[in-house]
Amino acid sequence: MSERHSSATTIPTSNPRSKPKPIPFKPQSMVTAIAHLLPRRPFLFPFLFSSLFLLSILALLHSPSSSSSSSSSYAVLLSGPSLRPKIYVYDLPSRFTTGVVRSYHLARSAAGGDASLKYPGHQHSAEWHLFTDLRNAGRRSDSPLSVTSDPNLADLFYVPFFSSLSLIVNPIRPANSNPATPSDYSDEEMQEQLVEWLEAQEYWKRNNGRDHVFICQDPNALAKVIDRVRNGVLLLSDFGRLRGDQASLVKDVVLPYDHRINSYQGDIGIKKRTSLLFFMGNRYRKEGGKIRDTLFQILEAEKDVIIKHGAQSRESRRMATQGMHSSKFCLHPAGDTPSACRLFDAIVSLCIPVIVSDYIELPFEDVIDYKKIAIFVDTESATKPAYLTKMLRRISTERILQYQRELKSVKHYFEYEDPNGTVNEIWRQVSLKVPLIKLMINRDKRLLKRETEEPDCSCICSRQNETTTNQW
Repeated sequence: MSERHSSATTIPTSNPRSKPKPIPFKPQSMVTAIAHLLPRRPFLFPFLFSSLFLLSILALLHSPSSSSSSSSSYAVLLSGPSLRPKIYVYDLPSRFTTGVVRSYHLARSAAGGDASLKYPGHQHSAEWHLFTDLRNAGRRSDSPLSVTSDPNLADLFYVPFFSSLSLIVNPIRPANSNPATPSDYSDEEMQEQLVEWLEAQEYWKRNNGRDHVFICQDPNALAKVIDRVRNGVLLLSDFGRLRGDQASLVKDVVLPYDHRINSYQGDIGIKKRTSLLFFMGNRYRKEGGKIRDTLFQILEAEKDVIIKHGAQSRESRRMATQGMHSSKFCLHPAGDTPSACRLFDAIVSLCIPVIVSDYIELPFEDVIDYKKIAIFVDTESATKPAYLTKMLRRISTERILQYQRELKSVKHYFEYEDPNGTVNEIWRQVSLKVPLIKLMINRDKRLLKRETEEPDCSCICSRQNETTTNQW
């Protein structure tokens, strides 16, 4: 009998009075065991990685010396500048950054604009907030990402192209109008020039862009070149117009829109919230947003319901602020894509979101349980006459207050100006992608290149979700 076999079959003696020693939690051993049980197929590697990562976090949380809170555990995990992932910010030609801002203002100079470098506020302003944070010499020292000026030390490469602003540089004018200064700006040409510039860079070619980070928050941002940058980490609002082989929850990060109305500064309560349900927005949308017209027809005559058609304007924002701050619930139907800015306006207003969008993806779901702060209703149920209002009227005052307390506790995650808010959380989400990026880079080095029409199954498809209605 071999020594290994003998040691494996020997039954140790024990003192019956002694307390059994706790078995140490070893995630590496567990994942190794799983790996031996599962077939060796390429599409299983991400699942093994995810298991290892999650089990490592559990091990940290179960450690006697660790804190019970997830945030402090994360701080332990990434404590010290040497352990935080390093990000290098490309010094792009100015036409891709400040040049976009300048072109935006120049295109509106005839209407009273100017050629300053002030970034115009709009719902896709995340690209500006992230850019200024990375360029800020006095940025917080405990940020989840450390900025490096040496690309050889970088784990990640940030590409600060203002892709969402680039889409709207040329203002939409009536068909019969004559612009005072015809614009020669082309967003599609800018996208092409950006990728050509990147593809000439040493650090892009080294890993085929897998360690590059792009922000493309508008659903149409980078649409012309998305297949050439899809290896990178995409910071976006949803996956509504992207294929499963272009974006996924595994490699990319879902961002909240920058809210367009003022945050509610009061406390929780229903005394000042005299309306049951509020919605203000475009009644007619394409694709999944067609449900809006149906909801208008159902809700227009309902008591205690305010539902108005309105486009983006200063006056509309004022009215929306007043309506959301004085309503218990705020309706969030799908727009042209599953998500819309209105959801985040509702959250910072402590107005309980009623989400009617079957395929929506939401930001920061590893730290936010949206079932605690929002009500989800599937499209089929929501379009039944009187269904929504009857359901909402059955919700007790105490339950409404509970929703409001939860909203208030997570509100900072949706404030881009808050030092502990959206920007910091986005970088935390990006930092969590680094192990997977390294895995995929190393995996790419050994795989044979082959032509196939099948998508790369090394990521989890993001189109397997469907909304289920809250049960009361």
